[in-house]
Amino acid sequence: MSRLENGQMSRRERQIMDIIYRLGKASAKDVEKNLPDPPSYSAVRALLVTLEKKEMVKHEKESRRYIYKPAVAEKKARKSALTNLISTFFEGKPQNLVAALLDEKDQDLSKEEIDEIRKMVK
Repeated sequence: MSRLENGQMSRRERQIMDIIYRLGKASAKDVEKNLPDPPSYSAVRALLVTLEKKEMVKHEKESRRYIYKPAVAEKKARKSALTNLISTFFEGKPQNLVAALLDEKDQDLSKEEIDEIRKMVK
């Protein structure tokens, strides 16, 4: 199981994965253009190589450049990250996460947003 599936990623890794998921596929230059406060181009390439070694992305060669794609479906990655979040911060209980979301005094959610969440739970 990859670090992505375990929910164990650095901030920069997560940013890169978000870009690749959003674009569907991306070159190092595409990633660099979309990163907030991007490191150098060579640093982006190094990060992509690292992500590939960790089985988070895979690449195909197009002409002289590598095009990176996610190695794990976004839905599966989200589910794994959520499972990790629940086990880390909510005693492994999804109901504790939901309770935290529905606690009006702890959230900046509107009454309508809270009502919508409550309807989804029902």
